Amino acid sequence: MDEIRLRGLQFFGYHGVMPEETVTGQRFIVHLNLKIDLKQAGLTDSIKHTVDYAAVYRTVKEVVTGVPRRLIEAVAEDVAKVLLERFLLVEEVTVELEKPGAPIPGIFETVSVLMTRRRH
Repeated sequence: MDEIRLRGLQFFGYHGVMPEETVTGQRFIVHLNLKIDLKQAGLTDSIKHTVDYAAVYRTVKEVVTGVPRRLIEAVAEDVAKVLLERFLLVEEVTVELEKPGAPIPGIFETVSVLMTRRRH
């Protein structure tokens, strides 16, 4: 199966367990792998045989900047679910959601979850 990859999509959201996270908000970074058969897109040069990257971006933005969730696991699950619902050519989606500003007492680069969901 072929893949479309979108890397480093950044959004400001209000997700977190700590009360201040839902008030002040923070940056979230999303990386996507969309498994899709791209043969027809390659042969026809037609967007109808692939997904519109801008529409994928808007969809992820809608979820990440939308309803606050306590866990980034829930946000990533929502992203995967909505992408599979809206983009019918996508057979599988892998979502990595980073929370670089997680309230952890220590020095670290980022915290992330990685999940894969399939259509069937």
